[in-house]
Amino acid sequence: MKRSVNRIAVLLVTLSIAIACSEDFLNVKVQGGVTLDTDPALAQKLVTGVYNSLLQGDCFGNGDVHGWGLISVTCTISDDADKGSTAGDQAVPIGDLDNFTTTSTNKFCETMWSGHFNGIGAANQALAALVKSSSIPPAQLKQYQAEVKFIRGYLYFNMVRMFGDVPLVLRVPKDLEDAASDLSLITRAASSLVYDSIARDLQFAIDNLPLKAQSQAGHVSKGTAQTLLAKVYMYRQQWNKVQLLTDAVIASGQYSLVPDYATIWRQVGDNNVESIFEIETGKFNNSNLAIDNYIVSQGVRVGGKGGWDDLGYGFNNPTPDLINTYEAGDKRKDATILFIDNSGTHKGTILWDGKRIPSSDSVQNLYYNYKAYTSATKEEFANKLDKNRPKNVRILRYAEVLLINAEAAFHTGGDVLTNLNKVRQRAGLAPKGSATLDDIWKERRLEFAMEHDRFWDLVRQGRAGQVMRSSGKTNFVDGKHELLPVPNSQILLSGGKLLQNNGY
Repeated sequence: MKRSVNRIAVLLVTLSIAIACSEDFLNVKVQGGVTLDTDPALAQKLVTGVYNSLLQGDCFGNGDVHGWGLISVTCTISDDADKGSTAGDQAVPIGDLDNFTTTSTNKFCETMWSGHFNGIGAANQALAALVKSSSIPPAQLKQYQAEVKFIRGYLYFNMVRMFGDVPLVLRVPKDLEDAASDLSLITRAASSLVYDSIARDLQFAIDNLPLKAQSQAGHVSKGTAQTLLAKVYMYRQQWNKVQLLTDAVIASGQYSLVPDYATIWRQVGDNNVESIFEIETGKFNNSNLAIDNYIVSQGVRVGGKGGWDDLGYGFNNPTPDLINTYEAGDKRKDATILFIDNSGTHKGTILWDGKRIPSSDSVQNLYYNYKAYTSATKEEFANKLDKNRPKNVRILRYAEVLLINAEAAFHTGGDVLTNLNKVRQRAGLAPKGSATLDDIWKERRLEFAMEHDRFWDLVRQGRAGQVMRSSGKTNFVDGKHELLPVPNSQILLSGGKLLQNNGY
């Protein structure tokens, strides 16, 4: 009986990370006799399914990748943002993340784990099916594989930054016995091995993807893989590799800075010349897609004297610390921070599309994430709690290539100022005649404020504790809070084989 229980636990944890435990599942014939070999179009649908796994936003349920969970563990947790809303609203799980009182039962930690492994499992299944096809032309097959491996590498990059050592699952088990005997599915691999696997996936993508100009809109390209691999090497402080990769992206001529920073997050900015990787929503791949809770969770929370008219949940509010960091004249400030009118004149705040937000006597908080706002028609706007309003999430932009290149140049003795000043010039700021590492890090903070990188940047820079405590988040413990806790539910499902992070 004990053996049966242990085998069931192995199966459950395997299913929880979206790995099919039966070879028969991959061999089921599509109705009508259509297979990957008889209809190569099915291969594209497999790849599309892996892309769609990036749209997970079920933060309270089965899995989150780019929803409210991501917002909370990357922005709200940092010095760029506070929880928002009222003190008691979502004190658990979001308040715990914001205050560094998180435990291993935190729901958002659990759904970020499961959502990412759902996507990794989808990638593994797609790769297993693609390799069995004999009808797809070799070059096309490699491109499909490259797109899928990029997504798997990206998901693992998030996982290793959130949790450190994680199970390194790169295949689909043949059956229950296979799953039960392969401890790699339920034990944590060293983060160095995870990073090595990410690098292999991304290098395969670099070698087999076309340039952006030859890629389908919204799909990853060679430059996407080069940029993410450069970022991976930045986290590993392999600066010569970072320099070479970012030099190659710059020299490709595929990207440039958008002149007006504020337009990047509007619908007109979707897949623009600065875009390197963004999560596609709206009409994409013959679907109408959105990420649950990404928009509404960060929307302005209206109440008070003006009555209750809820435009959003009011979370992830920019901090005064972030606001005060901008230099005078920095155009990025008003493009990033949605300021609620607090003048006492009740004029309200007029958004870029002409819509009006009431003044502070009718709004719960003074600052909101303007980058999260998306416009809608009057009819759509009437449905103010529509959590499925489409909004592309920007993950990699050309400005990051320039700033990563500048940071690498600082370490290798190269030209720091040229690319740093390109970013500053677009922001309306005077060029720098010299730059310290702190100058580069400050530019990263302001350029990518509220874009899901700040906390991870502080951790890789080795100053998360110092910055968190100085910004008022005094519960941060060095050597513990750089990582999230491994979900207790996963430890139980593994029969105790998954080990917990330090301090939790």
